[in-house]
Formats: sequence, structure tokens, C-alpha cells
Amino acid sequence: MTSETRTGASRHYVLAAGGTGGHLIPAFALAVELHARGHHVALITDDRGANIPGKPDFLTAHVLPAGRFGKNPLGWPKGMAAVVEGRRMALRLFDAFEPSAIIGFGGYPALPALLAATSAGLPSVIHEQNAVLGRVNRLLSGRVDAIATSYAKVDRLKPRHAAKLHLTGNPVRPEVLTLREQDFPAFTEEGLLRVLVTGGSQGARVLSEVVPDGLAMLPPALRQRLQVTQQCRAEDLDSVRQRYAEHDIPAELGTYFEDMHERLADAHLFIGRAGASTIAELTAVGRPAILIPLPIATDDHQAVNTREMVKAGGARMIRQDAFQPKELAKQIQAMAMNPGSLANAAHCAFNCGRPDAAKDLADLVESMSGIDLMDVIRVGEASPRVAQTAARPQTSTRKAARGMVAEDQVGA
Repeated sequence: MTSETRTGASRHYVLAAGGTGGHLIPAFALAVELHARGHHVALITDDRGANIPGKPDFLTAHVLPAGRFGKNPLGWPKGMAAVVEGRRMALRLFDAFEPSAIIGFGGYPALPALLAATSAGLPSVIHEQNAVLGRVNRLLSGRVDAIATSYAKVDRLKPRHAAKLHLTGNPVRPEVLTLREQDFPAFTEEGLLRVLVTGGSQGARVLSEVVPDGLAMLPPALRQRLQVTQQCRAEDLDSVRQRYAEHDIPAELGTYFEDMHERLADAHLFIGRAGASTIAELTAVGRPAILIPLPIATDDHQAVNTREMVKAGGARMIRQDAFQPKELAKQIQAMAMNPGSLANAAHCAFNCGRPDAAKDLADLVESMSGIDLMDVIRVGEASPRVAQTAARPQTSTRKAARGMVAEDQVGA
């Protein structure tokens, strides 16, 4: 049921997100869902976000100053001045656009927009993509009306804010979500083993160094059936191509694949980083994975992101300092030597998916502006503003079956 059929009203919403894919992919997915419901949506971001591929044509981007706060306190006054200026510009935008709610997706560009929203008394929501609450979202969690999470357990979230929690999941691109209706590709003892390797938007040198040699160490019966697609940095392409040629392993290499969702559909096994969007897509589609968390990720959040998928049996995690060819070959054998084991891991990954994340997040956002909250999972007690607007009880038995997070599960 769309918002128009429920209320007859078209509303305005502002999304605010940092300029990386991890922040913007879920923001774009929410924008598409809200637009489909008849609402008007605008985006606040930085220069990178305004020009990133995949931004919906209808989504107008506004670039605001957003200071960064690093470890050197000498740069903090400049960062604060940028935040103050960005907040002032956001208030002017809100006066003109008259949004019903502001939704932040983390990243420094979201900070001035959400500060402006809370100071103006506008309804506000933050969405956390990772299993660890990010820095900007930690700063805002006490001010906003609702906190949407992608995981049932979120670290670095203060228990006193648990009443604001709503488990929505992490929205993924529509073209990826359609793959959920497809079966896991057939994998037999004689058939090809298709492996997809990516290292995030910029690639990862460690994957280029380890994966070819690790695959070469597999038993001949498995190695001879390999078909590899790997994303590499431009400067690594020639050396990685040479390694695969020396090992006589068929491999298609590239710095970027526009049809990544189609390659994911064909893959039997994924090897790569553990970013929030990556895991959301793997679980939405149901693909087993070997995950190597980025060791410099803030608060080690990529390692924490793997927790749910690994526990369910859909993935294996290898720390980068232990990511050696022999260890990779060992883990691949454990997952792929028996075709049934790989299919079972795919099923476990599939069960971790939250395919209705965009719809659930849109329901929560609409509820902030007077539209009944339909069936978003309530993690804690509703915040006062949500309690006033969310009159209907939850009706989805499917979502209720996922369970709710008790306050003692939330990291301090």
C-alpha cells in the first residue's frame, strides 16, 4: 500500500549522507522507494556524492560544507566552522523545501543537516549500515527521534537510546534485490566453480596478491573447474593476469564491472571485503562468502559486520594478517569440496537477508510525518514522536518471527 493510497498526501523528505557508496547506496534505495510512493526527495552530500554513479535522475543533490574531525585537534576549529556554515545552509534549504523529515545515513556531510533538523524541531531519523554505530551517528543518536539499524546487535550504541531502535536492514539496489527470486546456481562435482572477487570501490591489493596463489593450491579436481572474475586496481591488472596465466586458471579481470549484479547472480562463492553494502547484497541474494575485513576500518566495524553471517554459517572470516594462500585454499576446500556444503552455506546466507529493508525504512520515515507505522520491527519502545504517529500495531508475522533485540544485547 503506498502512502498516497493511505493519506492522499505527497510529502517532502531530505536525505543526508557521506559521499561514499556505503552511505549512498542505501540512501538511493530509500529515495527510489519514497519517490515510488509519490513523495519528493532531496539529497544533502559532498562533491563526491553529488557526482557518484547510480544517483537517481529525480534526486536533486545539494552540496553543503561539512568539516572533518581527525586526530589532530589543530584542525578542529576549521571543521567546526564548516559544520556551522553547513547547518546554516541546511536551515535555508529546509525553509524552501519544507521537509516532513530528515534522514541521515552517516558520514560527515550528514552532520550539519541533522543538527539543523533537530534545532528546527523537524522529525529526524538516522540509519546505521554497519554493526558498529559510526562516529557521526553516535554524535546524533541522542538528538534524533529514531535510529534504524541493519543488524539486530549494534555495538557502540548507548543503552539509553535503545528505545529509539528500529531494525530495518540495509537497503540494497533494486537490481540486486530481484536476484533473490532466483535459485542458487547449480553446482555439481563436475561443474564449474565460479568465484567472484572484489575489494571495494578501489579494489584491494591484498586480494590481488593472495587469491591467485590460494586458488592455485586447491586440489586439481577443484582447481581445474575454476572460473574467476576479479576486480583489481589498475596498477595490479598485469601482474594478476600473469599469475592466473601461470596457474592456468581462467580469469576475467577488470577495475570496474558495470554488471556486477549479474556476476553476483552467477557466482558460487564470493571473496572480498566486509563492507555493509557488500554483506547486505550477499545476504539479499544468498551467496556464500569468504570475507577479509579491512583492518583499518573505524572501530574494526567490517569484522563486526561479519558476525551475523558467520554465525549463521553463510560465510567464513579471515583476518588480513592471517590471509595467506594456504589459509584461503583451506577455507575454500571446506566450503566447496562438497557441493552440498556450498549450497547449504548459500541457504544460510539467504536467511540472513532483509529484503524489505527499503520498504521498512520508508515506512518508518513516513511514520515520522503522521502516516501510520505499518510493520517496521520495533527494537525498543517507540520514541515519543513515533508513538504519537504510529498508531497501528505490527501485523507482519514474517517480521515478528525475526525477533526483537533486548536492551542487554546492545553494546554500550
